[in-house]
Amino acid sequence: MTLGNLKLGVDVVSAHNLLPKDGQGSSSAFVELYFDGQRYRTTIKEKDLNPVWNESFYFNISDLSILHALALDAYIYNNIKATQARSFLGKVSINGTSFVPYSDAVVLHYPLEKRGIFSRVRGELGLKVYITDDPSIKSSIPVSTAEETQLNPESVHVPVSNTVSHVKAEARHTFHHLPNPSSSQQQHHSPAAAVPHHVTKYGVDEMKAAEPQPLKLVRMHSASSAQPVDYALKETSPFLGGGRVVGGRVVRTDRTGGGTYDLVEKMHFLFVRVVKARELPAMDVTGSLDPYVEVKIGNYKGVTKHIEKQQNPFWNVVFAFSKERMQASVLEVVVKDKDLVKDDYVGFVRFDLNEIPMRVPPDSPLAPEWYRLEDKKGEKIKGELMLAVWIGTQADEAFPDAWHSDATTPIDSTAAASFLLRSKVYHAPRLWYVRVNVVEAQDLVSTEKTRFPDAYVKAQIGNQVLRTKPVQARNFNPLWNEDLYFVAAEPFEDHLILTVEDRVAPGKDEIIGRAIIPLSMVEKRADDRIIHSRWFNLEKPVAVDVDQLKKDKFSSKLHLRVCLDGGYHVLDESTHYSSDLRPTAKQLWKPPIGVLELGVLNSVGLHPMKTRDGKGTSDTYCVAKYGHKWVRTRTIVDNLFPKYNEQYTWEVFDPATVLTVGVFDNSQLGDKGSNGNKDQKIGKVRIRISTLETGRIYTHSYPLLVLHPTGVKKMGELHLAIRFTCISFVNMLYMYSRPLLPKMHYVRPFTVMQLDMLRHQAVNIVATRLGRAEPPLRKEVVEYMSDVDSHLWSMRRSKANFFRLMSVFSGLFAVGKWFGDICMWKNPVTTVLVHLLFLMLAFFPELILPTFFLYMFLIGIWNFRYRPRYPPHMNTKISQAEAVHPDELDEEFDTFPTSRNPDVVRMRYDRLRSVAGRIQTVVGDIATQGERVQSLLSWRDPRATALFITFCLIAAVVLYVTPCQVLLALAGLYMMRHPRFRYRLPSVPVNFFRRLPARTDSML
Repeated sequence: MTLGNLKLGVDVVSAHNLLPKDGQGSSSAFVELYFDGQRYRTTIKEKDLNPVWNESFYFNISDLSILHALALDAYIYNNIKATQARSFLGKVSINGTSFVPYSDAVVLHYPLEKRGIFSRVRGELGLKVYITDDPSIKSSIPVSTAEETQLNPESVHVPVSNTVSHVKAEARHTFHHLPNPSSSQQQHHSPAAAVPHHVTKYGVDEMKAAEPQPLKLVRMHSASSAQPVDYALKETSPFLGGGRVVGGRVVRTDRTGGGTYDLVEKMHFLFVRVVKARELPAMDVTGSLDPYVEVKIGNYKGVTKHIEKQQNPFWNVVFAFSKERMQASVLEVVVKDKDLVKDDYVGFVRFDLNEIPMRVPPDSPLAPEWYRLEDKKGEKIKGELMLAVWIGTQADEAFPDAWHSDATTPIDSTAAASFLLRSKVYHAPRLWYVRVNVVEAQDLVSTEKTRFPDAYVKAQIGNQVLRTKPVQARNFNPLWNEDLYFVAAEPFEDHLILTVEDRVAPGKDEIIGRAIIPLSMVEKRADDRIIHSRWFNLEKPVAVDVDQLKKDKFSSKLHLRVCLDGGYHVLDESTHYSSDLRPTAKQLWKPPIGVLELGVLNSVGLHPMKTRDGKGTSDTYCVAKYGHKWVRTRTIVDNLFPKYNEQYTWEVFDPATVLTVGVFDNSQLGDKGSNGNKDQKIGKVRIRISTLETGRIYTHSYPLLVLHPTGVKKMGELHLAIRFTCISFVNMLYMYSRPLLPKMHYVRPFTVMQLDMLRHQAVNIVATRLGRAEPPLRKEVVEYMSDVDSHLWSMRRSKANFFRLMSVFSGLFAVGKWFGDICMWKNPVTTVLVHLLFLMLAFFPELILPTFFLYMFLIGIWNFRYRPRYPPHMNTKISQAEAVHPDELDEEFDTFPTSRNPDVVRMRYDRLRSVAGRIQTVVGDIATQGERVQSLLSWRDPRATALFITFCLIAAVVLYVTPCQVLLALAGLYMMRHPRFRYRLPSVPVNFFRRLPARTDSML
């Protein structure tokens, strides 16, 4: 967008259910808009409580940098003609962080707010607010002072505009709904005005050598859920860019600041940018050459691609050599001529490493220079090479796209091969729910004139296909009125294809007509307002006889309501591990509450995933996912102890979200292994943001635990540094009172089956889009990070969830056991004290609730001393993964549908029937107890009902004449009576209840 043409557009659409203010049950409403000292007014709609304006206004945007601090205010007034005054009907205030480009804007109906404590308002105001840079649009004509005085001679409430002096500059706060002009070139993979710009961060501060500190084991749970020491979390104290991390705080070893990239260890690299060459000497008979460049230092060599028949080639390739692995003091850049038999030597440039300059951002990039080539004898020859050579760190702008020496493959060390190994930041597409309401069809023309069509509608978007139920109508106008739901991703590439088909015979369908609707033309909405229906003409798919088609004019129509629902959050991951809960419509997004920083340090002790040159090795990379932003580190080749040291940043909008970090083995290098060319999973780590303290740096070594068909296995450890910084503490606390999902999930909820189907489609779309990026993020990686198989049946998970449930109720069971001991007088002193406390509470019931909440407060204060200082991690004992039966694991890893032999399936089916039989018995027992309660007054057993109602009459009289405290005290003393006065037989009420009839006699 061009800054000079930026304008804020406001479409005042309509209002609904306004308050009558004219004394005749109506109002004459108009709207006044205020923004940045500018004011515009709509026309007056006389005597209308549901006015419709459809008027557009455009405000000038003077300063884009403070747009997030401004607000748009819309006031609705009732015009009083008699006195030329106005009365207040309501207002709407929209923060500048909610302004979106025109392509993302939808009409939102805002509830009207009060102006003061004693204001009385009701209704909604429909507005469409957006930012545009269309140069043909001119600013609206402001309201004149004379017109304002004429309308309301008295003082009018005008909102105070937000000024720059009242805005506190935040170091991390930027406007994310508009592109940054200076960084627009870096957003080549994202829509310019739709995706916030995130920059990969790397460590830059000086790292001082120090002896490694011993790892500190962290107990993850209580003793009852303790797991083996090898599977436990380990706390570390590494030297990072900001200094040594001790107890979550940075202890600086020098006076220099930590800088921005302080969560990774500083690594030095030798960067060589090969730009181009000129006037290279001819080496072939044809008078030309096919040049390429080799960059060599010690045993490491990087190669550019060769360019055919070009004496002035252009490459612009960057090579990065890890300085800690350098065992040479000379850098050689050699130009060669590609030949069929043996490549010819053209010339070289040599550099002494001691003479290469050091560059630390924010210094400007080093300018390339022309260097004269030398032959093997050291004499200058014709031809020059443009190079830039410097020493930098991960913070260098050239680092993400560079060829890396630690990512060099033994098979191919060219820059083209390193393209699959470099780090990358991905942005997942914005997903929408597509709601298709198929209402009816009109004038269907069937191929058989002798019968009415048995019609249904098939809807398709890409690979998603849904059908309505067939309707056997007694006419040619079938009625369905069914809702079909799809998932679509921006930019919309697929169309909505609707086909009306006639079921002629079982397994045989004939197409009656088809309608194609581009998704870019479908209306968007962010709430549950009614979408206007439309009639679409059905087209014949194939015209067999042109003359017959002219005679029989085809005029069938299909009645539809189609919309893109932006008020939902499209669930594309497991609900328990959601990393983003915002709705699709950007206008509904709240400002961020914090910033999450992740430093991927290293991995240790990785399990070999492949064999190369007779020894086990791995080519690993890490993937981190949070919200729409996915990041991938560079691949470290042939290393079981890789050091990544890459830092990334995310904005946090909700603390109840989860960051997922996975480690994978790159299988795209060389020959395909036994697993094909799928990248193999090594393990993953989940970190819930709400469990992190603000400002604390968590440096832990996480065990990578993976469940295999042979059992749980530790694949290595991943060393991470994590920090959550809060921007607005008040907003973060306010989020705890808000619903977890957007409003539409509760107003018009989906069924469980629909959510599962839509989640599956959303994961497929995200995997497809990320798989088309360069380098691609493969489908198996996306599915593993999204926990796509978490809903499938597993005996192990069922046992784990059962024991989790028992653990939740263990407190109640403990209280019941303690109360049983009190009743049995096992400790007479404690029993007497409990009797006294009970009598005190019985005669002073107003102390019950205060005592309870004070007790909870004291328990919380006591537990504060023992609060966890670490993020939670996967626990093998809670997951029931330690002693799981091999057949249960084989069942868990079975495909769906099953691929096992019939005998195994029959055995598992019988086992499942046994488990289900026990559950069936428990459910039946619960139903029996409920039916016995119902039979108390149903006269199914007349003698029991007569006894019960007689008891009720006597109880009513006794309770009326006896104080409640006395009855409560007597009941408590009776329950806690001494064992000498107890009997082993059940009590009379229990005997009576068990004799009541239930509906078990009616069961077949």
